[in-house]
Amino acid sequence: MFGLVDANNFYASCQRVFDPSLINKPVVVLSNNDGCIVARSNEAKALGIQMGEPYFKAKPVIEKYGVKVFSSNYELYGDMSSRVMNILAELAPETEIYSIDECFLSFPQWPSQHLLSHGKTIRDRVKQWTGIPVSIGLAPTKTLAKAANKVAKKANGIQLLRETREIDTVLETMDVSDLWGVGRQYAKFLKSNNIHTALQLKHAKDGWVKKNLTIVGLRLVYELRGIPCLSLESVAPAKKAICHSRSFPKNVTLLNDLKAAVANFTARCGEKLRHQGSCAGMLQVFLHTNKFNADKPQYNSSRTIKLPVATHSTPELIHYALQALSLLYQEGYEYKKAGVIVTGIVPKNEVQLDLFDSVDRARQEILTGVTDTLNSRKGRNTVIVAEQNFPDKNTAWKMERNYLSPCYTTKWEELWMVTV
Repeated sequence: MFGLVDANNFYASCQRVFDPSLINKPVVVLSNNDGCIVARSNEAKALGIQMGEPYFKAKPVIEKYGVKVFSSNYELYGDMSSRVMNILAELAPETEIYSIDECFLSFPQWPSQHLLSHGKTIRDRVKQWTGIPVSIGLAPTKTLAKAANKVAKKANGIQLLRETREIDTVLETMDVSDLWGVGRQYAKFLKSNNIHTALQLKHAKDGWVKKNLTIVGLRLVYELRGIPCLSLESVAPAKKAICHSRSFPKNVTLLNDLKAAVANFTARCGEKLRHQGSCAGMLQVFLHTNKFNADKPQYNSSRTIKLPVATHSTPELIHYALQALSLLYQEGYEYKKAGVIVTGIVPKNEVQLDLFDSVDRARQEILTGVTDTLNSRKGRNTVIVAEQNFPDKNTAWKMERNYLSPCYTTKWEELWMVTV
């Protein structure tokens, strides 16, 4: 049996943990630069506020009904997610962290009659120890566990699907577009072939499914029939490409500002490479103007550099990223977005060396190890490469977060103060 634990309205729930006055009140959380709504409490959903809706469009409703607004506090959400995942790891034989607020569980050989009570234990333990409400779906396959979780969110927070009859009852009322693994185009295609519900897809003929949805679609159908085809990935596979990009709150025109932004984005790519024990052999930098400002000159371009030796060293990656930027930058444009993509990723113990390589890689390894340790202990950007600069409130490219809550659990100066 498999389980899927999903934190309810996770970002909004994190804010409520540290401000109980928000309970039963409408809450929304905004994306980078306070642009769009990326999380809503149930009360905010009831007001008709849509996921992904631009903040300025929703502002009249937000002000009318006194909706509480927060900027995304990634430090807080990441720490709260780790706490939830650690609890789940203690209560399940195997876990697969699927996203910041979702985790698959595996219960091999567990009698189904014990799962419901254990699911309640998981739900109650997470709530008691972290304050985060979760929903749990339990079923014979990962796909059915996802479906069960949708039902659980509308019930008491837990749903066990085991008998064919109860599984079919859920699938019959589930739109095929709501199935895990069915994207917009596949949903459109299925509906054009008179397959509107998950139950109808379950009963589709194998040959037709394989022909039109490939073997991946056939696995999905088998999963709907209760035949497990997707196992847990206890260790997340290494990424084949890593991107860090950002839209700027204000248009950027100066090369030095773009250099600082690109250097910071590249540093984040380097951190992610080291975290998964990889090195990158290709690096791309891109720049975009704002396509919605049709009256302004437009420029969208990128430059790619093949590195002499694959690396995860931040100083080395920044060196090549700034080379690419110097080839890319054109005066006279107002840039709205920049980003860095690293590809050609290989495990660090499989890097092909160059006979004429002049970089002291042992020294670079020590340097990045020390900076990572200091930044982990003292906070991100405690030690940086000079080209990154120290962003302040006047930095043109710095992410705008005007409604940011304290970090509460990750910064000493923002811990709760209790007086007696």
